Amino acid sequence: MCYSPDANPPVPVIEGGSSRQEDLVLEARDGNQFAAYSAYAAEPKGPGVVILPDIRGLHNFYAELAVRFAEHGYDAVAIDYFGRTAGVGRRDESFDWKEHVPQVTVDHVAADAAAAIDVLRADDPTRPVFALGFCFGGSNAWHMAAQDLGLAGVVGFYGNPQRPPVGPIEVVDRMRGPVLCLQAGDDPGIPLDVVDAFREALQREGVEHEIVVYEGAPHSFFDRQQEKFAEESADAWRRVMEFFERNA
Repeated sequence: MCYSPDANPPVPVIEGGSSRQEDLVLEARDGNQFAAYSAYAAEPKGPGVVILPDIRGLHNFYAELAVRFAEHGYDAVAIDYFGRTAGVGRRDESFDWKEHVPQVTVDHVAADAAAAIDVLRADDPTRPVFALGFCFGGSNAWHMAAQDLGLAGVVGFYGNPQRPPVGPIEVVDRMRGPVLCLQAGDDPGIPLDVVDAFREALQREGVEHEIVVYEGAPHSFFDRQQEKFAEESADAWRRVMEFFERNA
């Protein structure tokens, strides 16, 4: 599991920075209906962001993160992965993700992400949109760069470049747009040689990229409760904001 049930995004709250938030039920191009959560900026900077959760799907951490993005000027839509197998709804600690995660394909994520992108582009079809995810969602975000979704860029926190059955490292030749990878240096599930191999593959294919490894940081360090890694979290958030500004 990526985050504990009481985890919170380590991002400063800006009172009044979000104009509205709402739960949504979206429909993907294959007819799948799934839960999502949107938050809109009081003073939008222009781009939007699709948030791809960890293996638990849409739970409170990601709804809160959508609000934090809105407060910082970026309209955001966080999505759930499990409409096809578990129905529409947010997920809590009782959700049996182990049963459902293996049934989620890259094509499913792309179809659902496309529906979220449509929400963000409802008033402007040319609006820049980014995909950003954590753990399972981190590798999903990198996959989205190869899905012809017209994204301005993708960001993955501690994703696995070699996640089976097909890892993002295997589709680097199809990736379009810049890639940001924010990795944990003390993550036994994603050894540094795997991260290095991803870097080499991106370089070989000429994909614009930035890979940052936070030495000593554990998987899921981006959490308000992980006070020991507050500096790493602040740096990661700064890099995300700069990535958006640079590539919008």
